[in-house]
Amino acid sequence: MPIQLYRHAVSGHSHRVQLMLSLLNLPCELVDVDLLAGAHKAPAFLALNAFGQVPVLQDGDVTLADSNAILVYLASRYAQPGTWLPTEPVAAAQVQHWLSVAAGPLAFGPAVARVIQLFQRPTDPADAMARATQLFGVMEAHLQQSDYLVGSTPTIADIANYSYTAHAPEGNVSLEPYPQIRVWLARIEALPGFVPMVRSRIGLLV
Repeated sequence: MPIQLYRHAVSGHSHRVQLMLSLLNLPCELVDVDLLAGAHKAPAFLALNAFGQVPVLQDGDVTLADSNAILVYLASRYAQPGTWLPTEPVAAAQVQHWLSVAAGPLAFGPAVARVIQLFQRPTDPADAMARATQLFGVMEAHLQQSDYLVGSTPTIADIANYSYTAHAPEGNVSLEPYPQIRVWLARIEALPGFVPMVRSRIGLLV
């Protein structure tokens, strides 16, 4: 059976896994989970992920939740050793650093700013937008020294940070001040097998 990816089309966490599967040329079945209808809280889905979150990956008898954990699994199991997930200690640690960034500043900055717009939440986006600006300033400076987040070739660090960065304008966070980030995004988008995430006409894209 093909790999199954339980996802939501506008979820950046889901997209990073879909993108990794495509870059590795792994056939998969996309199973859409209706978050608005509460399908992620239904018993059948909670049996896959007790936290009630997408994405979830099923690969034979392996069931995994958490997008970053899934990226580690896919790179470890299906990629050439040391490519998408370096084995050299310093590079491996640097990848882990950027996975933590994806789970922290990225998730609570541009991702939250986008969610506020996407679901028209009454939350003040100022804090999330400020975190996004701070993060992108750090990323911009880092990418002045390196083509990718870790080293001279793409890793899962780039995939983990791509989706919510690319879609930051949907949360009213402009990428115009960050030319190196925009060049980096274009590098990812030029990779063989790249698949985009659907764009929502919200925020700066209205």
